[in-house]
Amino acid sequence: MHDRPFSLAALTVLELSPPAMVEVAARAGYDGVGLRLIPATSEEHHFPLAHDTALRRHTRERLRDTGLRVVDIEILRLKPETRVGEDFARILEIGAELGASEVLVAGNDEDATRTIDNFAALCELAKPLGLNPHLEFMPWTGVKNLSQAQRIVAAAREAGRDNAFLLVDAFHFNRSASPMEELSRVPREWMRYSQLCDVAGPVPDDMAEILREARQERCFPGDGDIDLPALLARLPRDLPLSLEIPTEGLRRQGISALERACLALQKARRVVEACSPDTYPKHR
Repeated sequence: MHDRPFSLAALTVLELSPPAMVEVAARAGYDGVGLRLIPATSEEHHFPLAHDTALRRHTRERLRDTGLRVVDIEILRLKPETRVGEDFARILEIGAELGASEVLVAGNDEDATRTIDNFAALCELAKPLGLNPHLEFMPWTGVKNLSQAQRIVAAAREAGRDNAFLLVDAFHFNRSASPMEELSRVPREWMRYSQLCDVAGPVPDDMAEILREARQERCFPGDGDIDLPALLARLPRDLPLSLEIPTEGLRRQGISALERACLALQKARRVVEACSPDTYPKHR
């Protein structure tokens, strides 16, 4: 019995076009997908979903035919030069048209006050569209760990943005050395989904190596060294999980996107099902 929703993140099968990704996710048994409307880097292979109306139409057709939903869209980066309305209004509209409910946001700005202001503005812009921005902390960005992310989300919520949320990615939680005790204190209502993966070995001293791991060499859940049962025990047990697990080494070995998506889901379910229901918090 699988009652927790699982979504296939774009980075797991980045070589696939969005319609092909939806098809693979459906064949593998996922409940939804995450679509990348804005590339994470200028170098990555990207399908211009935000600018190609035919591609969007084909993607919507595959979503309709498979019954899958779009869980989140990504990746909106808050930078020093960001103008929220000019930069993101159309992207949010497209996300809403595709049926998404969540928006993945990165804080690429060392100025915490400006990040708070921009995140709050993004939440305000997203609200009428039924979208919920989630701030994701990453150790190489201006929002480096759980503590910093909590402060920014708290400030946005105190300013009346009740659609301000926090995104916990198992990789970034581990590589930022964020404490489990702190995760236990995050209010349940601040999270609408989480990202699950694993990673092997100790935290590298070199940030460039952490970045390489994040974008190319994560592990399927249970194949690395993150204490995923402890992590999951501190998240609501019904929280949807997005599987963001780039395994570039396997891709180069000829392991297909479908095979990798299937392995990710099988191993994620195994890890989740091994966690005793008694370990999950009922309320927070």
